[in-house]
Amino acid sequence: MVEVYIPYSARPVWEREIHPALGGHRFAVLVAHRRFGKTVGALCHMFMSALSNGLPMPRYAYIAPYRAQAKAIAWNYLKNYTAPLVNAGTTDGRARRRVNESELSVTLPTRHARMPGALMQIHGADNPDSLRGAYWDGVILDEYAQMKRELWEEVILPALSDRRGWALFIGTPKGQNNFYEMFELANRTPGWFAGMYRADETGIIEESELEMLKETMGEAAYRQEMLCDFTASANDILITIDLVSKACANAKKYRFEDIKDAPKVLGVDVARFGDDRSAAVLRQGLVTFVPWVWGNVDNVTLADYITQIIHDKRPDAVFVDAGRGEGVIDTLRRRGYEIMEVPFGGRALNDRKYANRVTEMYDKLKLWMMENGALPNHPGLKTELSARTYDFDTRGRMALEPKKKYKERMGESPDIGDALALTFAAPVLPRGSGGIIR
Repeated sequence: MVEVYIPYSARPVWEREIHPALGGHRFAVLVAHRRFGKTVGALCHMFMSALSNGLPMPRYAYIAPYRAQAKAIAWNYLKNYTAPLVNAGTTDGRARRRVNESELSVTLPTRHARMPGALMQIHGADNPDSLRGAYWDGVILDEYAQMKRELWEEVILPALSDRRGWALFIGTPKGQNNFYEMFELANRTPGWFAGMYRADETGIIEESELEMLKETMGEAAYRQEMLCDFTASANDILITIDLVSKACANAKKYRFEDIKDAPKVLGVDVARFGDDRSAAVLRQGLVTFVPWVWGNVDNVTLADYITQIIHDKRPDAVFVDAGRGEGVIDTLRRRGYEIMEVPFGGRALNDRKYANRVTEMYDKLKLWMMENGALPNHPGLKTELSARTYDFDTRGRMALEPKKKYKERMGESPDIGDALALTFAAPVLPRGSGGIIR
């Protein structure tokens, strides 16, 4: 066996998370900020897949919206990362790699010595006929937002079926289009991998550079290109990703002395089995702490967890979702704790402005963030807060997107966000000063 070293040094997030995920999932959608290295990482995944493929005559395709664009983006990368195979010897004397400049293809030898090798070819979505009639072992669709949905449904997907080939969708958001829908599909479909990688989380681009980009690109462009915000151009998002990012940055500036006299408030969102999660969030004044999240726990077990949190953190008020939380509420009350149950769909305290209680809580959460509230850098919480939409009812009152509809869009319930919103169910005073203001 000949060992071949390719000039690819995977970035930590690719090595630690993405490459293993791609190896374990047939279909994957990666939403990533600019300069994340998504094209290089995807091509090297294709290259490694081609080298390890044991089937005869493997075929792979890299597809960008236009052939000229695909050539400019990916062709030199493909040749560069396969170049070490040129001089790697074989027992039969064949060249390890063949390059066809006119067809934008690279062919690698496989263990089937008498058959053509593994073909990797560059294509443009502007010529779908060039992709018809073929089978594919793997396909990369780069900047899928700029491609027609029919290319995937009518051409690529059927061509993957014969050999159970894989597909990888990569890109940066450009509004709520077919790439957005594919990301949603991946989020809610078992067996698919969905990953979102924002510039303020990956550490690939230095903070000083991000600040410069934020100042020069404009708010909407920065949110879309660097923070992977599908809703950057939408006007129905209650809490924008830039407001969430600002709240996460605020976490660094508060000390214990700044919040020690503020009330501690615990919010608990209850799920019972299924794919939803139960979550608890503790907030003290302008600081929210890292949430607790549990999956597949019964009410008694969850009540045990909440009891331990109350014992350790001594909150001044505990608000629990009344929708599924009756068993938890009753158990905690029997143990002697004062618990405030909150019906999310119930009447708002200010029912002239808000259609229900949950809308009121989320709007107060937004105002708290605008007043320099601080959030933990928790990806799940950030996504939930920045994706919830709102509308107005027939009486002109603000109405938050229902939890069920959000789950249908995003594939997961906003359990952590709901737990945090519960900490704004009613004003609270510190222990010993009167408790909840009614």
